[in-house]
Amino acid sequence: MIEHAEPEPSRPLRSWIRSSPGTHLWLLIIAITSVIVVIAPDRVEHVLLHRNSSNIHQLVKHPVRALLSSAFWIANPASLALYAVLFEVFHAHVERWLGTLRWLLIVATAHVVATLVSQKALLTAIQDHRAPRSMTHVVDIGVSYGLAAAAGVLTYRLTGPWKWFYLAGVVAFFGLPLVTGGTFTDLGHAIALSVGLLSWPLTRNVVSREKHPVFHVKHGWLPSSRPR
Repeated sequence: MIEHAEPEPSRPLRSWIRSSPGTHLWLLIIAITSVIVVIAPDRVEHVLLHRNSSNIHQLVKHPVRALLSSAFWIANPASLALYAVLFEVFHAHVERWLGTLRWLLIVATAHVVATLVSQKALLTAIQDHRAPRSMTHVVDIGVSYGLAAAAGVLTYRLTGPWKWFYLAGVVAFFGLPLVTGGTFTDLGHAIALSVGLLSWPLTRNVVSREKHPVFHVKHGWLPSSRPR
């Protein structure tokens, strides 16, 4: 069982941040790296994004650094506000529900597995001359694999018919690009979503910070509430 501190009703913002510290620390680091990208000269920005990418070149030379650092940068700092919203909608809810350790285990596993499998698929395509060799240096950074995993595991937080509508929606969102000729990133998203969906055992025996599911159906159909 997981013990969670009670929220502070008089300080809702502070309570929300303290109840999902991993989410907000991660978001803070992304905000800092985004500011660095904005203020850096173009040449420095290019070096930073490539050095912190989890592409084939970096994975071969610096596998641990590439996997870790790529989770803290986004290619387009203008997308920071969007990512902030997505973090609050998905990561914060999952962390508050499962606790920081289980949430981190799921999103970290998804990030690593999706990156390695998608880059292996890209390497195979390069070796078979279906993709240019320059793709070994493609910029592959961002947080969308972790978001896909969080979106997947959040399925088990929903109840009633909303669970199946939500599941159909996320499967379509991440699956359709893949089956209609998607890129290696689309493959990574599908894998990360699968990791989240396969994390059902980690959702058992949880004492949540949240009193109610994200969607709650009682006596009717009333809800209670692609970049990488």
